[in-house]
Amino acid sequence: MKKKPKRYIGVDIGGTKMLCALVSPSGKILARRKIATPANARPGQITKLIIQMIRETKNERPGRIRGIGLGVPGIVAPNGRDIHRTPNINLSRYPLHKKLKDAFHVPVVLGNDVNCGLLGEKWLGAGRDGHNIIGLFPGTGVGGAIIMGGQIVTGAQGAAGELGHMIIDYNSRVSHAGVAGSLEALASRQAIERRIRKGVRRGRKTVLKKILNGRISVIKSKAINKALRRHDPLVTKIIDEVCEIFGKACISLRHIFNPDTIIFGGGLIEACHEYMLPRIRHISHEDPFFRGIDHCRILPSCLGDDAVIAGAVKMLIDREKRR
Repeated sequence: MKKKPKRYIGVDIGGTKMLCALVSPSGKILARRKIATPANARPGQITKLIIQMIRETKNERPGRIRGIGLGVPGIVAPNGRDIHRTPNINLSRYPLHKKLKDAFHVPVVLGNDVNCGLLGEKWLGAGRDGHNIIGLFPGTGVGGAIIMGGQIVTGAQGAAGELGHMIIDYNSRVSHAGVAGSLEALASRQAIERRIRKGVRRGRKTVLKKILNGRISVIKSKAINKALRRHDPLVTKIIDEVCEIFGKACISLRHIFNPDTIIFGGGLIEACHEYMLPRIRHISHEDPFFRGIDHCRILPSCLGDDAVIAGAVKMLIDREKRR
């Protein structure tokens, strides 16, 4: 009898979109789906959409799946089942694990989405040669994740790795998630947008107004990159200051964790890494403490939207092996 191939489902639950893929044990994506996350949706609505998406993805390549791994935007307990808190989507304390097990009768594992993203990069992406890896993902906030000794660091409640909440400037009144002067309050894409709009209100000229046809209520990463390429003074000044903040954050993280690799990801880095990462590296490597000792690489992520899906599946495969 011909042996049936192993297949897994990986899901990335986001505040604006949800992704699902059928994945082979080697990480090859065999089929995929993408749907919008309804605004203010109830937990039951979200669950129905996830189940529908999994079924549609699974049916593209008929056959039994071995398990389902999900990246969840919030604090997930180290047991891979319980969701403590999801600030940007209505799944806090909801028994999503049980709902999916009842629907599909296969192993289900939940993990923090940024943790999954970094695990995916270690498995198939920029972190393949790394063993001690830090992930920083600037977006609406600044997502963070830590791999030490090849394993994700989750902490007691699963909340470890919230690197965006590191306090960078004790004198700053700018806050995000209730933390003033934090990395994400000062260096997230949202912070960059806020500073650009503030500069425009104060009369600073910027090519962004032409790029965006005068509408700067939303400033996408690609538009920021276009402004950098045109040497826009306002955008260049702000991004240079953000690079300095990230460079100094890297120094702190190197002193605390001594990583061999720091991976930057997210839409802002994807669009602007050619400008930003050399500057971040320069500032980080100016620190004299590790000179001649460590060779910490600072790299852009390379899996894009597939990182969380890949990491969710890897998390599932690793648990399968331990059993």
